[in-house]
Amino acid sequence: MLDKFVTSMATIRVISGSIEIVAALIMLKLGRVDKALAVNSMLAFVGPTVLLLTTAIGLAGMADKLSWGKLIWICCGISCLLIGILKK
Repeated sequence: MLDKFVTSMATIRVISGSIEIVAALIMLKLGRVDKALAVNSMLAFVGPTVLLLTTAIGLAGMADKLSWGKLIWICCGISCLLIGILKK
């Protein structure tokens, strides 16, 4: 039997990948750069959202095994990633 946290994380990643594939197919169907760019822009929130969700689920699954110090370091790392991704 699989761990419920691992199953949840994998499910979110499969959904995310499916959204990316559907977006690529939509871009091909639209056939215009401006419309494809608009579809691509709508995907901009999917990546960070999936990162946060899967990390939160993973941390919830490991919370009893990690010290507060390690949790703080993990949160700092995630903050740095988000700042790097979302900073204009």
